[in-house]
Amino acid sequence: MFQILVVEDEDEIRRLFCTALKENGFSPAEASDGVEALKILEEQYIDLIISDIMMPHMDGYELTRLIRDTNPHVPILMITAKDGSLHKQQGFQSGTDDYMVKPIDISEMIWRVKALLRRSQSVHDRKYIVGDTSFLADSNQVIAGEKEYTLPPKEFALLYKLVSCPNRTFTRLQLMDEIWGYETEADLHTLEVHIGRLREKFRSNPDFQITTVRGLGYKVVVKS
Repeated sequence: MFQILVVEDEDEIRRLFCTALKENGFSPAEASDGVEALKILEEQYIDLIISDIMMPHMDGYELTRLIRDTNPHVPILMITAKDGSLHKQQGFQSGTDDYMVKPIDISEMIWRVKALLRRSQSVHDRKYIVGDTSFLADSNQVIAGEKEYTLPPKEFALLYKLVSCPNRTFTRLQLMDEIWGYETEADLHTLEVHIGRLREKFRSNPDFQITTVRGLGYKVVVKS
């Protein structure tokens, strides 16, 4: 049974979400703010997090960034009363995987939770396969046919992030925050150098390619 952590300071909404999750076969845990959520994460394994943004003590953006420092793979669904692309951009840059705006359609929330969990399964398995190319997270290896590559940790983390979400565009800042950390001294040139190295190594790979999305960032396109 999947363990879902609901982080929401409004008691009524938190109970509503937890009830819906229980009815759909999930095991919910509750936290009223980010500080309490971090304590729960230290004590038990959580498969997915549903978090509000506006909370006392620690908002959802800060909570997400702190979680990403230690757990880059747990899916996070951010829920908030704030709308608009600016707030969504801030949410995605902090490391969230999906975003919903209140008032919440509970059925849609459950669909999104299930989709995020399906997507995360390959990451939890620590292995991802695209065509004849395998990405092994435990050893930082990429095996493509008879070719075998052992990548430096940052290169592998960057490639794994892109390839495990094919056709999804990641902004440069989002990749910097998630791979190098929010307070890193590395700059965008560092990211571009790593992208260049990966492109050079896998230029002839028949299964995928790294594509630049002009003005935004990068994505991996799976070749048919």
